[in-house]
Amino acid sequence: MTGAAAADWRPTARLEVLELRARMLGTVRAHFAATGALEVETPVLVGAPVTDVHLESLEVRRSDGSRAGFLQTSPEYAMKRLLCAGAPDLFQVAHVFREGERGRNHNPEFTMVEWYRLGMDHHALMRDVETLLRAMLEPLRPMGPTASTTYAAAFQAALGFDPLAATTGEIEDRLRRHAIDVPASVARDRDGLLDLAMAERVAAGFPGDRITFVHDFPASQAALARVRGPVASRFEAFWGGLELANGFHELGDAAEQARRFDADAQARARRGQPARAADRLFLTALGAGLPSCAGVALGFDRVVMVAAGASRIDDVIAFPIERA
Repeated sequence: MTGAAAADWRPTARLEVLELRARMLGTVRAHFAATGALEVETPVLVGAPVTDVHLESLEVRRSDGSRAGFLQTSPEYAMKRLLCAGAPDLFQVAHVFREGERGRNHNPEFTMVEWYRLGMDHHALMRDVETLLRAMLEPLRPMGPTASTTYAAAFQAALGFDPLAATTGEIEDRLRRHAIDVPASVARDRDGLLDLAMAERVAAGFPGDRITFVHDFPASQAALARVRGPVASRFEAFWGGLELANGFHELGDAAEQARRFDADAQARARRGQPARAADRLFLTALGAGLPSCAGVALGFDRVVMVAAGASRIDDVIAFPIERA
């Protein structure tokens, strides 16, 4: 066998990049050892999927066709259950899975570093994220001073409107005036339009030589974060337009979380997406009491992309889905 077919068994990442990954994982573990976080492992095969309309869990079935469970999209629920049971600051290096996510920056299986700090809010956690990212990246490439902006200020600077106050129609009109193509699937979806604007124009304008934090997202995009009036206690970290991390001042109210899961179920039904039952073990744990904490998920492969100067995730993982 010759040509491309014969080479399909080979890794897509060069050996020196795989060695770089290993060193960067060592830096991650050293950061958490120095800051007193416990490394944990939680199940990859879980009993409940996520309800979030933006994520799809991969289902696993037994040989008889019955459902065995779902591959985790994040270890979030299990790690919060540990916190509810009295665990200290936690971190995990986890393989996670998301159906249908494949592209230049996406592979259905990828590596996530997720951690939780007791007694912190999202602002304090941003400083922790910066410390870790600098430890991982500064020895390998120049880094400018970290930038920080609110979600509203970032939209004002890039597109000239307030995303917290504008109507759906006004947002769509502003996007079209900035020559952003608006697919019919998001034309009447307020948060879909904002996500499109963030990807196409707002984050695309962030400097490509430093970390940029965006915080205080619209309350409608809170996910599992606390809400303060019109905004959620949520942040994302970017390198240029590449999202690296997503963090929350965590919601501990079980009744509110159940309401959000119900809202997800209704949104899934409207969109024609598969029905996903809420994780009852997670809700029961929240009912027992989640200590005040902040948590974040960091896309490790993407940080390696920044460190290696890679333009594709395939260049920093051994075997993407097509060669797995």
